[in-house]
Amino acid sequence: MTTTTAAAAATRSQKPRKPRKSKFGWNVIGLLVVVVAGFPFYWMLNTAFKPEKDAIDPNPHFFPHTFTLSNFKRALEIADFWGPVGRSLIVSGVVVVVGIVVGMLAALAISRFAFRGRKVVIVGILAVQMVPLVAMIIPVFLLLNDLGQYDKLTGLIITYLTFILPFTVWTLRGFIVNIPKELEEAAQVDGCTRTGAFVRVVFPLLAPGMVATSVYGFIQAWNEYLYALMLMSQQNQTATVWLANFSTKNGTEYAPMMAGSTMMAVPIVILFLIVQRKMAAGLTAGAVKG
Repeated sequence: MTTTTAAAAATRSQKPRKPRKSKFGWNVIGLLVVVVAGFPFYWMLNTAFKPEKDAIDPNPHFFPHTFTLSNFKRALEIADFWGPVGRSLIVSGVVVVVGIVVGMLAALAISRFAFRGRKVVIVGILAVQMVPLVAMIIPVFLLLNDLGQYDKLTGLIITYLTFILPFTVWTLRGFIVNIPKELEEAAQVDGCTRTGAFVRVVFPLLAPGMVATSVYGFIQAWNEYLYALMLMSQQNQTATVWLANFSTKNGTEYAPMMAGSTMMAVPIVILFLIVQRKMAAGLTAGAVKG
């Protein structure tokens, strides 16, 4: 027995090993993607901490020689900073909450119930997302003006929901479809109502997808500029419009603008750090059916 085992081991050791595929090429590609995607953010931080004269130097340095916080002070002094940021937080937060609640209910109806016109609704959701936002500025302006919602946060929230809600419905529908119906049926057999089965079974499985969709909606509402510029006055401007204060007839103050952009990026970074695990799970949850 021992001789046979030793011979088999020797035979296995003599078999040529398959060469392991090198991952060097993929690592290089991944590194290039990170550099290309992260360089604008790095350059924003680099410029934010540079003195003003270094920010407009025709021969820029990739690494700042002198650090200064005067740009952040200037950014806070040029106009009201906390007002626009607070309004952006209110608008983005309400859009996310309303969009997730309404979008989840709509996605559940589309994915779980068969009703007349279901395919038309799905096609309509896709069609709405294909319409350029620029094309709807004048109709939206006239409609909000007739409704008395011009230059109001409620009007801006309703406007943002028109292009964030279709994406939310479509995305959440994909997550719900990939949750087997048998799980709900099993819960109903055990005594749960249809609502109870959704709350206890489907909702926990849907949570990562809701987080990923919420982050996308928040970023879209937070970074939107065109509608905020057209529908809100100077007194009620949002954070993105506030950045335009750095461009005057005398030129653009690039260093303070980058400092303001850095401060505007802080809420997004904090939100991402809080929900990064759930977001990663949500991005991959709909990749495999069943």
